[in-house]
Amino acid sequence: MLEKNSLDMLRQAIDKLDAGFAALPADFSPTPDVEGIAEVLAATAERLQDNYPYFHPLYAGQMLKPPHPVARLAYALAQWINPNNHALDGGRASSAMEKEAVSELARMFGWSEHLGHLTGGGTMANLEALWVAGQLAPGRTILASDQAHYTHKRINGVLQLKFESVPCDSRARLDLSALKKRLAQGDVGTVVVTMGTTATGSVDPLAEILQLRNKHGFRLHCDAAYGGYFGLAGNLAEETRREFNHMCEVDSVVIDPHKHGLQPYGCGCVLFRDPAVGRLYRHDSPYTYFSSTDLHLGEISLECSRPGAAAVALWATQRLLPLVKGGQFAKGLEDCREAALDLHQRIVDDKRFLSSFAPELDIVVFAPRAASITESAALSRKIFDAAASRNLHLAVAELPIEFFQESLGDMKRDRTSLTCLRSVLMKPEHRDWTDRIWQILSESSKDVLGC
Repeated sequence: MLEKNSLDMLRQAIDKLDAGFAALPADFSPTPDVEGIAEVLAATAERLQDNYPYFHPLYAGQMLKPPHPVARLAYALAQWINPNNHALDGGRASSAMEKEAVSELARMFGWSEHLGHLTGGGTMANLEALWVAGQLAPGRTILASDQAHYTHKRINGVLQLKFESVPCDSRARLDLSALKKRLAQGDVGTVVVTMGTTATGSVDPLAEILQLRNKHGFRLHCDAAYGGYFGLAGNLAEETRREFNHMCEVDSVVIDPHKHGLQPYGCGCVLFRDPAVGRLYRHDSPYTYFSSTDLHLGEISLECSRPGAAAVALWATQRLLPLVKGGQFAKGLEDCREAALDLHQRIVDDKRFLSSFAPELDIVVFAPRAASITESAALSRKIFDAAASRNLHLAVAELPIEFFQESLGDMKRDRTSLTCLRSVLMKPEHRDWTDRIWQILSESSKDVLGC
């Protein structure tokens, strides 16, 4: 069921907000067409039923996590003002709330000084980080793993920067040997490290890459759009924990609060360790930045108009659920990882399935065992459909067969990639639903595989 108990709190908050403007004269706004609005909203609700149940624990497919009720309410409350966080004239309170919320994100990575702001999402945040990288190292190549998000290649095309992919190892992490060979050729200005790939949740070997930076002098950008919050989790594997402990040493970070940060779309964030990069954003706008000598967020952003409501929602969420280790927010991340480890172990123990490496965060990939890779791929899609008919919604991914090499056995390797099943267990509730998820998956697999 959709959460509705918080609606009374929204009405109370609207009344409090309205009281702050009580001194204004009546504006004689036109009376809303209440009947018309009700009719359109009913039609809208009916159209929106044509969706997968993204809010429910039985949705375990793509990276879709419902916003926290406080985020929904704070976002809706801000819509009665509809602030624009470009200039302080358009969003005084919400700009201040954005600066505070972004500072809390920076502190999560160990930065007391930083430059940063919210964006429409991870793509725009990564674009800004790579734009800065290109300004600081013009003409030099940007490297990222072949499992980094596909937008990195597109972003560099938009920015007209040189870009190359570096192969991954069998655990979907940037391969250090391949990176060393490419660095030895020279002309590298920036290396992108992914802290939680979108396909498998793999974490690149940041500690070793930092050592290579000391030798080769490249800029280091961290794409933590998906996995950045997991530095707060207390149940990471020792190797993964080591990588997160070094995030304070990178030059820039991207994180998406609209993923594990419990925010509505779109809410991304870009952070720079050196505030001096703000000089690269300098531009004139004599009709915009006139109301204050304080920093206008538009002065450090490539985007102009941005929703102040996104900042309000993030500020409210972090006020309720502080970004601290051992806190309620961190506990939710730990539950997600526990759910993924549980599901992965069940798959490993079941001879019907091929398993990949153990999840570093909360993403599990697997496939049905078959005589060949081609046959397994076809069976994956059938299990996907069978599970969906029982209201368990997974995802399908195309991944290199090397990610499954330890469980392939004597399967015929007639393809270099495998169409597999992918489950993103990013709701804390997934920990309590693992039994039910496994029951449906097992029943669906029996229908398809006959065993």
